[in-house]
Amino acid sequence: MIGGLNYANKLGCTTASVTCIPGAISSQIADIAICAFVGPEALTGSIRMKSGIAQKFMLNMLSTASMSHWGKIYQNLIVDVNASNDKLYARASKIVMPAENCPHHVAKSALEQANYNAKLAILMILTGKDAKTAQQLLDNNNGFLRQAIG
Repeated sequence: MIGGLNYANKLGCTTASVTCIPGAISSQIADIAICAFVGPEALTGSIRMKSGIAQKFMLNMLSTASMSHWGKIYQNLIVDVNASNDKLYARASKIVMPAENCPHHVAKSALEQANYNAKLAILMILTGKDAKTAQQLLDNNNGFLRQAIG
């Protein structure tokens, strides 16, 4: 991990460290240091139980915040889905239907017209625009669905 941080720093990347140990070496090397001190484990000899869970929670929060920041979320749904197989076609339908409270056949039709791009299908249903016009709206709003709608 230290080698990776050093290499990323050399490349000029912004680096971050997520630890449960105050003053950890990785925290000193990274540009952003996140530390959730959890204290000693309840069972002597047991390592990384509390810290593993704490780090998982922190990474979940960071990834959720990042998805929102990059415009990949609408309401409580991850909408930046481009379906490419049967499993993802079904997932895209399950995203579009509740996002717009529409029946399956409406979601499916919009998804087909949008090349199974869930975000684009939602925008088409909301605005009544065709796929090309809706895509232009998304492009003009940096891919942010809420802004494209408004």
